[in-house]
Amino acid sequence: MSYKQEQIKPYNDGEKASQVEQMFDNIAPTYDRLNHRLSWDIDRGWRRKAIGQLAPYSPKAMLDIATGTGDFAILAAQMLKPERIVGADISEGMMEIGRQKVQQAGLSAVISFAKEDCLNLSYQDETFDAVTAAFGIRNFADLDRGLSEMCRVLRKGGHLSIVELTTPVKFPMKQLFHIYSHTVLPVYGRLISKDSSAYSYLTKTIEAFPQGEQMVGIMKKAGFGEARFRRLTFGICTMYFATK
Repeated sequence: MSYKQEQIKPYNDGEKASQVEQMFDNIAPTYDRLNHRLSWDIDRGWRRKAIGQLAPYSPKAMLDIATGTGDFAILAAQMLKPERIVGADISEGMMEIGRQKVQQAGLSAVISFAKEDCLNLSYQDETFDAVTAAFGIRNFADLDRGLSEMCRVLRKGGHLSIVELTTPVKFPMKQLFHIYSHTVLPVYGRLISKDSSAYSYLTKTIEAFPQGEQMVGIMKKAGFGEARFRRLTFGICTMYFATK
């Protein structure tokens, strides 16, 4: 099945995956600063809640999909104390910043980075105890395939924790978020990142991405036996949790 956000690309020419890689390489130097400012630093709390979903299960081997600059992997290492975390991403520019942050945090023995096609992961079946993804899966060119791969590399009984930006469904946050995402976010993103397309693209994918009950259904179709969701901050963000 095809979903609307899969057809949205950052630029005009080429396949989506290569365009997403180029976009994140372009905005990598300013990505962290923009993320925190545009969310008023609320994104830090969202990450903590998403990682907290895994705390009762004490995963030892973790895979962080679309890891970007490694914020989620670093926080997971600090909160959950796993033996190892692999941060996988398509953008070397983002991961290079992540490697520097991991070294500064003294976590190089726990966290490693790997350039991976998230639709065709190189890992064997049932390699990881937990798989995570923060603000990245809406960039997949094929959501069903990406989630199926996440399920494949997860051991039986393992868990998936996702946190993703979504559009609020209730008045007045729905209307306020629409105004903010179509004015402040792309303009400020363009001024700071110097990429005129990146933050307009990100806004479009938030609006087009399946959310709530629909996303739970997609996760179950990908092979997860149990799945649930919880909206955060009036629906600006949604957490998903699933078990294989």
